[in-house]
Amino acid sequence: MIKVSVVVPIYNAGSYIDRCAPSLVNQSLGADAYEVVYVDDGSTDDSAERLGRLAEEHAHVRVYRQENSGWPGKPRNVGVDRARGEYVQFVDQDDELSYEALERLYALAARNGSDIVLGKVHGTMQGPSNVFKRTVERCTAADAPLFESLTPHKMFRRDFLREHGIRFPEGRVRLEDQLFMARTYVRAKTVSILGNYPCYRWNRREDGGNNSSRRITADDYYGHLGNVVEAIKEGTQPGDLQDRLLRRSYRVELLRPVSEPRVLRRTGKDLEEYFTTVRRMAMTSYPPGVREGLPAISRLRAELLVQGRLDSLVELARRTERIKPHVEVEDMRWRNDKLVIRTRIGMVRADGEPLTVVDRGGRMLLDPELLDGIEGAEGWEVPDPFSYAYGELIVHDTAGNHWWYPDGELAPALVPLGADRHRVVVAGETVIDPLTLTGDGPMTPGAYQVWAGAQLLGVGRRPRLAPARGGTRISLGAVAVGAPPRLVSPTWAGPGGQLRLAVSGPGRIGTTRRLLLRTAADHRLRHGVREVLRRLPRGVRHSIRAAARRADRWMLR
Repeated sequence: MIKVSVVVPIYNAGSYIDRCAPSLVNQSLGADAYEVVYVDDGSTDDSAERLGRLAEEHAHVRVYRQENSGWPGKPRNVGVDRARGEYVQFVDQDDELSYEALERLYALAARNGSDIVLGKVHGTMQGPSNVFKRTVERCTAADAPLFESLTPHKMFRRDFLREHGIRFPEGRVRLEDQLFMARTYVRAKTVSILGNYPCYRWNRREDGGNNSSRRITADDYYGHLGNVVEAIKEGTQPGDLQDRLLRRSYRVELLRPVSEPRVLRRTGKDLEEYFTTVRRMAMTSYPPGVREGLPAISRLRAELLVQGRLDSLVELARRTERIKPHVEVEDMRWRNDKLVIRTRIGMVRADGEPLTVVDRGGRMLLDPELLDGIEGAEGWEVPDPFSYAYGELIVHDTAGNHWWYPDGELAPALVPLGADRHRVVVAGETVIDPLTLTGDGPMTPGAYQVWAGAQLLGVGRRPRLAPARGGTRISLGAVAVGAPPRLVSPTWAGPGGQLRLAVSGPGRIGTTRRLLLRTAADHRLRHGVREVLRRLPRGVRHSIRAAARRADRWMLR
């Protein structure tokens, strides 16, 4: 039985075929359980010859050739039509699958009868995405942020696509991936997410081949966005769910031309063209409930857009662009070999003062000093200061370019600043467990950077986790975790004095030495590990210092 068909559209891929192929033809699922279906969209280079060699060398590789259609939609559809697998996994010609990707994705799909399975994405085209924060056995678009992941590099039940007649638009269609995913998400009864294993490496091509060279106009782009909006409306009933699903495209695509940095870079006729196009779409394509549910500053932008106040939008963007995050590391300690960090994050205006809300007679108003002089923004009310407010810490494995989410989220809170002013912050504890952070096993040897992510009042920022200027850097010793043990060393280094974790390879550190290191960390001895080392025999001392030097070398890479 063919469990999975990997469908790969090809056009003038050249050497990228050879780069991608090993990850596809050597999957742990086993060659008898899956197939790789290449569809050559009329390549004019040597792609056909390269694909022919692959098919000769691997019995589970099949190649089809067609006249050029000019876009990936048709070759993907042909691939699905020719596929024999229970599930179809789409892969682009520049990208790669991790060794166990198909095996793990299919197991999750089979266990839950999933219509769609999302595998964790990483690589040079993908930053952190909390869609993949955890593995989720069963969810739908109604209870998970699926619309934050709109690329088709996923696994789909083939009968699900056929039953609903879901196909990619063919020809030169912008946002074809979003249109396809919108149609699938609103119809899928079971979606699964594999978050504890990086499955799909999304690569940025050195020659820029990921991006289209054809110039796009505002009418062209937003005409295609209108198709995505209609697809969501067709698959949902008017109401809260439909509004929530539409809110993503409103916030990300529609408001982008009137938000920083774009609205500050475009001028003259170009700016007017985009402003006119998105204003028309805001007034005709989206129900009012979509913009009403936005966070404060985004909702203000939406209102200024509908009112036709371009100058106000430009000035709001200038001021919002200069808002910066303010990070406070209130405490950090080892607890049962887990790093526990208590953090508070707020936002500050360009003048260094906190971004606030003001209580005026029971009505919360957005920071009057931020909005002073912006026509149409006076007395802007904030019905819910916590709307879309969230915060989190993220750990970046710099070697593999993987992003991992520790346990714990930062909860929103109002901090009184005297009189009627309040600061909106997110605060809480985050627990980094070196043995479970990266899924199946302990953190691998290397250097890890710790970042923060926060969105408050519609302002999103991702700063390095470092104490605010003048704040205290809490120093901790290393701990040895796991069996065989490996040292995990927290330090403040690099730009801004960011928190970094250096993880050494498994070493032969004796029980006594591990206990001493743990004691130094857990009790936070006044003079640190150095004082403990001075009391040890020379051989033990040299052994521990050598391990620390290895960790430092990892940190500097």
